[in-house]
Amino acid sequence: MAFPLFDLTGRRALVTGSSQGIGYALARGLAEHGASIVLNGRDRSKLESAAKSLRDAGHEVSVSDFDVTDHDAVRQGIDAIERDIGPIDILVNNAGMQFRTALEDFPAERWEQLLKANISSVFYAGQAAARHMIKRGQGKIINIASVQSELARPGIAPYTATKGAVRNLTRGMCADWAKHGLQVNAIAPGYFKTPLNQALVDSEEFSSWLEKRTPAARWGDVDELVGAAVFLASRASSFVNGHTLYVDGGITTCL
Repeated sequence: MAFPLFDLTGRRALVTGSSQGIGYALARGLAEHGASIVLNGRDRSKLESAAKSLRDAGHEVSVSDFDVTDHDAVRQGIDAIERDIGPIDILVNNAGMQFRTALEDFPAERWEQLLKANISSVFYAGQAAARHMIKRGQGKIINIASVQSELARPGIAPYTATKGAVRNLTRGMCADWAKHGLQVNAIAPGYFKTPLNQALVDSEEFSSWLEKRTPAARWGDVDELVGAAVFLASRASSFVNGHTLYVDGGITTCL
């Protein structure tokens, strides 16, 4: 029977940026496969609302509202989870942001925000969690990259730069930490209907372009990312390391 390979019972997963969108969908999916969940974000009320929904469905959920762009806050927050809730077996680095404008007009302060939210947060949380995982000789880290780790389009060059960095940081984490029993991989979503993409979803012109550009001819649904996350979080991926798994309807296969 293959199912036990994907069983997450007895494992604890911290998912950053998980009060809505992809992060919430991944947290729910991991919970449905047996994991206890720690939701993370900066808005305590949104986290509690998301946690209630999961608890009402019968899942074990805690919340931790530290800021993933603050190195000290991340270290203290993860140490507190380890001390007060229990060991983090799975870390999903999902928190991130987007800002769209022509590169020649891109504000420097927005560049700095993107760097902190999209790549520094992955380093901060990955490092803080890995220090505990290394002591136990095991752990799973899943970084959320993007099709923009591979592709580019006008108006989002800095975002593209940060997601390319996530892909390569994933490789670097593998190079350093695989010998300690950790598996570090990334999921690269294509175009999914999320609050981050709402402006694009609402654009008939963009949606038409996307449907023509993507072999699957549609937007993705966030629940379609769950299988990849469960695979990378479970024993089924015990020898998969440093890999970026594109879940994109085939868009990266076509020029």
